[in-house]
Amino acid sequence: MLFRSFFDENLAHMSYLIGCQRTGDSIVIDPARNIEVYIKEAEKEGLNITAATETHIHADFVSGCKQLARTVGAKLYLSDEGDENWKYQYLNEVKYELVKEGSSFMVGNVKFDVIHTPGHTPESISFILTDIGGGATKPMGIFSGDFVFVGDIGRPDLLEKAAGVEGTAEPGARQMFQSLKKFKQLPDYLQVWPAHGAGSACGKALGAVPVSTVGYEKMNNWALRINNEDEFVKVLLSGQPEPPLYFAMMKKLNKIGPAYLPTREIPFINSLETLEKLSQPSTVIIDTRPAKEFAQGHLPGTINIPYNKSFTNWAGWFVTYEQDIVLIAEETNLVQMKQALTSIGLDRIIGVVNPLLVTSSHELESYSEIDVYQLEDYLSNDQYCLIDVRGQSEWEEGRLPNAIHIMLGTLPKRLDEIPSGKTCILQCRSGARSAIAASLLQAYGIKKVVNLKGGYLDWAKEKLPIIKA
Repeated sequence: MLFRSFFDENLAHMSYLIGCQRTGDSIVIDPARNIEVYIKEAEKEGLNITAATETHIHADFVSGCKQLARTVGAKLYLSDEGDENWKYQYLNEVKYELVKEGSSFMVGNVKFDVIHTPGHTPESISFILTDIGGGATKPMGIFSGDFVFVGDIGRPDLLEKAAGVEGTAEPGARQMFQSLKKFKQLPDYLQVWPAHGAGSACGKALGAVPVSTVGYEKMNNWALRINNEDEFVKVLLSGQPEPPLYFAMMKKLNKIGPAYLPTREIPFINSLETLEKLSQPSTVIIDTRPAKEFAQGHLPGTINIPYNKSFTNWAGWFVTYEQDIVLIAEETNLVQMKQALTSIGLDRIIGVVNPLLVTSSHELESYSEIDVYQLEDYLSNDQYCLIDVRGQSEWEEGRLPNAIHIMLGTLPKRLDEIPSGKTCILQCRSGARSAIAASLLQAYGIKKVVNLKGGYLDWAKEKLPIIKA
């Protein structure tokens, strides 16, 4: 048997290629939209991708199952659990088999047994792998999807918070408690292969280690050590991070069937006049340069999302699926940026601008930065206000005096909470998110902004006053 794992650091997403070397068949589990990595690996190993599956209808990335069905003719094994709201709607376009609790299927000589593990979502399933072709009579591991992670479990509140399905968080948490009883009955030696690692918004405390065992999780995972259901529900639902706005659309796209991956080249925009013509309310211009460069000079109306591991997440917060996208970016990063955006369904990239063209403009905006020593002097002046853009759990752990809390992702919809006429000092944990916030406020017409370098970390390091929740 061949086992390969793939990690997308932009989404903290794990996917897997499992192959039977005797028959040449292979399956991809929880595939990303960019399926070329699986095809290339399978070809290198002399395998054909004959199947694909996913543990649930994902909310944080576009599934590659439909793309694999079209490109290589893979048969899809999809969940038949959950009620009518959790059924796949594109089955007429693909070869498929619906599976549920008690189902099993073979890929070559590798066996997959299905167990229903609801809680994160109603249709969630997990796959227990046994290498029959290798002579095994006992299973090797479980593909747990967003059910059990290393050190954490899947969150049950996404349907309510992201998709707006009222009253589903607590019942989901209670379903998760029951699903974990099944997990605890599995052999301790069984390996655990989750769909996400540290950095994913699908849990609150995911570990950075890519694989674990059932026995290790029983001993060390907080969720498996709580035996009282009411206590479990309370702890599970508390402190969950804010889900990005794009999660609701991902659920919808993956259920109805995502569009096939666009193949068109992104045109280059070679003049400021052309860029100005594209600057419509239906277009968002994302400047991907480092925050320091953006602060020194940028085109009015542009937002700054530096290209790093957080790029996909913040693009998902601030770009709608009805908007066209223009990127200000180096050509060397363009392929990766396109993959990052299309991985969450943001396909409408209509142009790219070289940063040198931006710096040649005579109509640039800028903003200044200050450090924590300067902050006290600024806040003694009533013409300034402090806006903390961290998450809710960070805010509750400790905050600077007189700060106003507006989580970064919610900022565009909460502009009316910003004191009128004052200069806004933006603050986060380190200065990175607050720099994005500064660009957003300027793009929305609030021009007087300042970024706090070093943020809460520098403030705490210098033992300056902190308010606890």
